[in-house]
Amino acid sequence: MNTVLSLLITLLLAGQETKSTKPNILFFFADDQRADTINALGNKTIITPNIDKLVKEGTAFERAYIMGGSQGAVCVPSRAMMLSGKSLFRISEQLKGATTWPMALRDAGYETFATGKWHNGQPALAASFPKAKSIYLGGMSGQFNTPVSDVGTEGKMINLKSPNEHCSETFANEAIDFLQKTPKDKPFAAYIAFKSPHDPRQAPKKFVDMYNPKDIPIPANYLPEHPFNNGELVIRDERLEKWPRSKNAIQQHLAEYYAIITHEDEQIGKVIKALKDTGRFENTIIIFSADNGLAIGSHGLMGKQNVYEHSVKIPLVISGPGIEKNKRSQAMCYTFDLFPTFCEAAGAKTPTSVEGKSLWPILKGTAQTHREEIFSAYRGLMRGLNDGRYKLIVNIAVNKTQLFDLQSDPDEMKDLADDATQKPRLDAMIAKLKTSQENWADKQELKSEKPLPLKIDLSKIPEEKGKAKKKS
Repeated sequence: MNTVLSLLITLLLAGQETKSTKPNILFFFADDQRADTINALGNKTIITPNIDKLVKEGTAFERAYIMGGSQGAVCVPSRAMMLSGKSLFRISEQLKGATTWPMALRDAGYETFATGKWHNGQPALAASFPKAKSIYLGGMSGQFNTPVSDVGTEGKMINLKSPNEHCSETFANEAIDFLQKTPKDKPFAAYIAFKSPHDPRQAPKKFVDMYNPKDIPIPANYLPEHPFNNGELVIRDERLEKWPRSKNAIQQHLAEYYAIITHEDEQIGKVIKALKDTGRFENTIIIFSADNGLAIGSHGLMGKQNVYEHSVKIPLVISGPGIEKNKRSQAMCYTFDLFPTFCEAAGAKTPTSVEGKSLWPILKGTAQTHREEIFSAYRGLMRGLNDGRYKLIVNIAVNKTQLFDLQSDPDEMKDLADDATQKPRLDAMIAKLKTSQENWADKQELKSEKPLPLKIDLSKIPEEKGKAKKKS
């Protein structure tokens, strides 16, 4: 009798679909999204109900950073760092020869999937995400009718198409389709790389109508113009608004920025609903982050081609099994710390090439600090060092140094560099910066032999031409 019963149980179990015991990974990655764009983390103007739920269900890192950029398109090196786990001066921007975290997870038995923005080389895309769908490979097209294509056999791109829907909706729908079709007996890692809120910001009218520009608070560190020439004041991003930047113009930019983030948030909600509908929500680690911040009026700037906090700090929220809920962490970290974090969650081997440090001690509550300082760089023009309280910026192009006390001046508005009482600290910070340069393989000299003029006349610089038209 026992033998018959055992046989029946075995047959019943064989007919059921088994679920993976390893946690799934669902990674939402935004484009140009500032850290201060989440309602649950203090911005009461913006509407982000789905990201807010992730904040309540997980841990929010309020001092997460990128290391910077080696070109004006900061997203390219930023994504290369995040995908490879390597630092700015050791990456291949096209990921040539690099092991990416999806590659490591594939080796550990994971099904990997990607949709959305990819600027780091087609070979690396195919090796990382062989089932990638609706991939946006580059250019400055808008969110409507964005050319996308799929990874086909042998890593070749196929099915170039221009969807009639907003690209954020396309990427969400591709992720939902993947969740509905992928077998439950194998863990997955899905990467949804939105093109929003990068300009041109083309949120559907429903979302535009949620924000009246007149009601949008301008940044606390708003300025009509940057106080000096940082060597990159006339790059494309800075020419998206004329000088001086008026408060009304910045409010309009922010209204459009918030509208497309709210639209993005709705797509995130749809994907998470599909995750729940497939019965895998409880065993899935969900991450929300971005490739860099953005100025939009802060310090009189518009873009991300600087090392101020608003441009190098990014949102990072992680929720899921084993992760502390409703926690705000002040631990400083980089996005390339995600690589070993994913590997530890998946039981995968972290390659020796990875410079990131796993965030699991913070996520589990066994540690409160992660990195002692944050080194940042932008081209050969700027270097920064944040020791947790004080922030040093060296503007190499004009040989100007800035020093801020982030505890009393988080918006970096009171420069202490010329304060004689701060000279010992300034000298110590410069010494620390040089040590960080050595540690991160940065060979840039901190002084220019031929500095640029400290002041330039911006009134004669034309606005960016050929900007894509907005569509509601």
